[in-house]
Amino acid sequence: MIPQSHTPIPHNVVDESLRAKTPNRIAGMFDAIAGRYDLLNRVLSGGLDQWWRRRAVSALQLTGRETLLDLCTGTADVAIMACRRGAAARAVGVDFSHQMLRIGLAKIRKRNVTRHISLIRGDATRIPLASESVDAATIAFGIRNVQQPEAACVELARVVRRGGRLAILEFGLPRAAVVRRTHLWYSNRVLPAIGKLVSRHASAYDYLPESVSRFPAPEAFGQLLQECGFPHVEIVPLSFGIVYLYVAQR
Repeated sequence: MIPQSHTPIPHNVVDESLRAKTPNRIAGMFDAIAGRYDLLNRVLSGGLDQWWRRRAVSALQLTGRETLLDLCTGTADVAIMACRRGAAARAVGVDFSHQMLRIGLAKIRKRNVTRHISLIRGDATRIPLASESVDAATIAFGIRNVQQPEAACVELARVVRRGGRLAILEFGLPRAAVVRRTHLWYSNRVLPAIGKLVSRHASAYDYLPESVSRFPAPEAFGQLLQECGFPHVEIVPLSFGIVYLYVAQR
């Protein structure tokens, strides 16, 4: 059973508790936008978000027999994709947003993969799984929302078996000047306006570009993964560096 949700945050401008990534407030924000989260992902990315997720699953090099942890699973897109494509035999999705998990559970039932996927409400910095209990792990656009990303990465190194792989997708800033300027204009002007209109939440899509700008540069995050227990890290820019795929091995 998924426990009750946090109280959603007020619909106003980004406050300091969001900037500080206070867990209850971030969870409340995602609770508030959960109903339109998938729609906005498709619209705001032009459908590329699904391709990015497929790239992450493919990077794990699974054989169909493994157990996958999808941390910060949201509405369980990656977990569902991995199991329906036969990449993983089983997936465990962990997230701290009750409403996102509720929608994820409905999707799992609709796609008839309930035997293969379990959803657990939990904290990324205290993953509710035994040590070395999964063969691989993913995080799709969630690590930047964790208050202590280094603690989450240490936890991932704890639960992934030796030799297992980790794939993390996260937004970045393109390095080519023209692409960077266009992307910043879209992220700071267009994205928040569409996000507010569709989600009816005033601050969530102001928080998104701000959280991206505060996230470490790709090389710095790659080094963090190494320091946390993943000695082999590959950094792959996708879509001109709008998104980065980090592929690490335990």
